[in-house]
Amino acid sequence: MSQIPSDFLWGGATAANQLEGAYNEGGKGLSTADMVKFVPREVSQGTNTETVTYAEALEIIAGQHDNEYYPKRWGVDFYHHFKEDIALMAEMGMTCFRMSISWPRIFPHGDDLEPNEEGLQFYDQVFDECLKYGIEPLVTLSHYEMPLHLSLEYNGWENRKCIDFFLTYAKTVFERYKHKVKYWIPFNEINMSLHLPYTGGGIFIEKSNNKLQTTFQALHHQFVASALTTKLAREINSQFQIGSMLGLSLYYPKTNAPEDILAAQTANRINYFFLDVLSKGEYPTYANAYFQKNQVQIHMEENDLKILKDNTIDFNSFSYYYSLCTCAHPENEESLVAFVPEGEVIDEFHPRKVRNNNLEVTDWGFQIDPIGLRIAINEIWDRYHKPIIISENGLGTYDTLTTDKKIHDNYRIQYLREHIAQMKICVEEGIPVIGYTSWGCIDIVSAGTSERTKRYGYIYVDSDDYGNGTFNRYKKDSFYWYKKVIASHGEDLD
Repeated sequence: MSQIPSDFLWGGATAANQLEGAYNEGGKGLSTADMVKFVPREVSQGTNTETVTYAEALEIIAGQHDNEYYPKRWGVDFYHHFKEDIALMAEMGMTCFRMSISWPRIFPHGDDLEPNEEGLQFYDQVFDECLKYGIEPLVTLSHYEMPLHLSLEYNGWENRKCIDFFLTYAKTVFERYKHKVKYWIPFNEINMSLHLPYTGGGIFIEKSNNKLQTTFQALHHQFVASALTTKLAREINSQFQIGSMLGLSLYYPKTNAPEDILAAQTANRINYFFLDVLSKGEYPTYANAYFQKNQVQIHMEENDLKILKDNTIDFNSFSYYYSLCTCAHPENEESLVAFVPEGEVIDEFHPRKVRNNNLEVTDWGFQIDPIGLRIAINEIWDRYHKPIIISENGLGTYDTLTTDKKIHDNYRIQYLREHIAQMKICVEEGIPVIGYTSWGCIDIVSAGTSERTKRYGYIYVDSDDYGNGTFNRYKKDSFYWYKKVIASHGEDLD
């Protein structure tokens, strides 16, 4: 008998700005993601291309960049294909669909007095379609996009006013969908604001005199917003389950030198910082020491710490794609991984990212480490003792559509098989892992590079990096494999 329970949430995960398209339909306002242009891989070299400056955003709005392509405006057209796509998920046997609501589809400017009814009706239809097939929605409220107006007018989450705007949005959707959605995540990969302020926080960092001060102040506002959202959710429906979501980077020491072991411990604390605040409701001592060392003074209102302590989350979720090494003294610059942002500060909260020569590497520089997932689950359970959902995990790589419309992606099956096997060991050891939603169950636009040819899904979408193609959907070999995995409760991984 399988150790994975029958009510386990088997599914896939997406984000509205990478999936939906229809950026100018249904009353939707512009989002921060709608400003991100496509940069060809030969130019980007696979690095993150999400940053948009305030001046660029104004130029884009003024039409000065109309010759450039903005893939997240078009996604993979889920807006018009959602019934077909959800039916395919149901055919796989998925019992959970992690998706996000587009904030500017509900409040086009973010500070509107009334919501956009057409946007609310769209998600009514999506949730109804999910429930028709017995698919549980797992809904993220803010997944790498916010109304562009809030960034231009308030500089995003740097401004505390965004807390109230977010609560108005959350209250609207909680009340609207209180009988359709049980599982909610306020912020996707909340730690990304630390590394990518525009993507994670809607912040134009060039408007700040102190990047650290701005990003940590914005994070505090997001922490308070998450806690107040959790409080609000429980008032509206006591059955709601509210979770964290962390973009987890797992660090190993490069060597067994004590200095490297300490460097890895310090690097891994960055993961715990966010979960300490969301799961324990308190700022950890090492974060306070870091703030003091770097003259970061977070402005807090009188009840902020009590709000955090009284409104912790119900479950922890995280994305896991790869592990890294770190060290106190890198031998040479070539040891650094390819996807370290150029010019990134190196300190306790921004560790060196060093290659692990024991691991294979994907075309995008991600190190494949299934055992790392087991390590991460163990660490998070041991520290917080709350149920866990693996909310993202998957292989982004090139796929080939054959002349007979097949996609033979055994490489993806192997990656997923090995990771699910490690997750199963954790379940067998008694850890309450309650769900697994692999990333990009259908091919979507890449978050970091805006490519379509970096594919994760079980369902192939016929479209290239410039939006050329039929947008027809085709089942990959992994589609049939995942269907078998779900039907066997994870027992049949062959």
